[in-house]
Amino acid sequence: MKTHLRFFCGLVLFLAALSARAEKPVNTTFLGVAIKGYDTVAYFTDGKPVKGESDYSYEWNGAEWRFSSAAHRDFFKADPVKYAPQYGGYCAWAVSRGYTAGIDPEAWKIVNGRLYLNYSMKVQKQWAEDIPGNVAKAEENWPKILKN
Repeated sequence: MKTHLRFFCGLVLFLAALSARAEKPVNTTFLGVAIKGYDTVAYFTDGKPVKGESDYSYEWNGAEWRFSSAAHRDFFKADPVKYAPQYGGYCAWAVSRGYTAGIDPEAWKIVNGRLYLNYSMKVQKQWAEDIPGNVAKAEENWPKILKN
C-alpha cells in the first residue's frame, strides 16, 4: 500500500508542476520554429500566409522565425514587434479565454496593424464576432499566461 501511496503522491506533484509551468513566449514547433515556419512579414506585405525557408531565418525571442525572402527577414530584423503575431503566435481566441492553443496559419487577420492568428477558421469566426472585446480580454490574460 505504501508503494501505491508514494506513486500517487509523486503523480500529484508531477501534475501540479506541469500546471504551474509558464508558457513559452512564442508558439513553436518541437524544432523551435515560430508559427509553423510561416513568414510573418508576408501577412503584411503579400496579404496571405506564405511558407518561410530555413535559408532566410532569424532568431528572436527564443524562436527561429522563417521568411520567404531575405528582404522579409530584414524587415523583421529591423522591427520584430511590428511583424510578430500577437500573443506569441498562439491562438488569439484561446488567449482571450485564458489559455493557449496552436494555430492554423490560414486563420489570420490584421487589425489595427497587428497580426492575430487563430486555431482554425471556425474559431476565427467566433473571435471575429467581437474583436475589440476579445483583444481586450486577451491583453488582460496574456501576462498571466506567461507567468503561470
